[in-house]
Amino acid sequence: MQELIENFLNYLLVERGLSQNTISSYQQDLNVYLNFLKSISLDSFLRINKNDIINFMLYQKDKGLSPNSIARRLAALKVFYRFLVREGILKADPTSLIDSPKLYKKIPETLSLNEVDALLAQPNPRDKQGIRDKAILETLYATGMRVSEVVNLRQDNINLEVGFLRCVGKGNKERIIPLGKKAQESIKRYLEKSRPHLLNKKESEFLFLNRFGKKISRQSVWKIIRKYARLARIKKPIRPHILRHSFATHLLERGADLRSVQEMLGHTNISTTQIYTHVNKDRLKMIHKMFHPRP
Repeated sequence: MQELIENFLNYLLVERGLSQNTISSYQQDLNVYLNFLKSISLDSFLRINKNDIINFMLYQKDKGLSPNSIARRLAALKVFYRFLVREGILKADPTSLIDSPKLYKKIPETLSLNEVDALLAQPNPRDKQGIRDKAILETLYATGMRVSEVVNLRQDNINLEVGFLRCVGKGNKERIIPLGKKAQESIKRYLEKSRPHLLNKKESEFLFLNRFGKKISRQSVWKIIRKYARLARIKKPIRPHILRHSFATHLLERGADLRSVQEMLGHTNISTTQIYTHVNKDRLKMIHKMFHPRP
């Protein structure tokens, strides 16, 4: 059973081109499932039926897992069993008749324009790491990129002359995102004043570096965001994607169309982008009042 899971993870990496973070999530969910099967003395995927999978979901619920986490684990199982059927290991998919639980889509936490300004003003412009941190924060807010995408940016992904960058996102899908003037200026200053110092005569293809001249990690960027949010005295819960959520929210508030925001965020399904439309309620009320014959 463990060998089949390893084969599946290799398939996700080689044939599907999924990121290591996504593959690690699949691995974690499938290992939890495997441990459950062992606990009820099931030692072969051939012996498993729909009821066993439903019992697994109920077991997760009894352990206090959230509906979102249970739905994610079921989604992982569905992809895994489709793989087993495709490879001819199973004749039928026991998850095919199991529906995912309907989930409440939580509105993402965002920063106001004033809070974003306060956050971006915190890095010290005279300090080498402060210059780098400013460039990272400006890039995150200017592009709506995921933290994992920003840390994997390479120098040749950036074109400061035309003001665009090339982002490689989930599933190795590429997208082109405009860079605002503020972000361009911050990145240019970082390249001139900070990056050579961080490199210290070493070489790296990656744009953003740590103090050892190596690619900065997701965890480090996460710490940077929290550090400056604390200095800016922002009281909201700060999560890694808060600048991504703020990017999408502020664009839609100012009249950007949903399809363009979807493309810049790299969402496959527009329904994922629609979660940000909650911010337009006041604007929609204003439009309704202006144009409806009976406001």
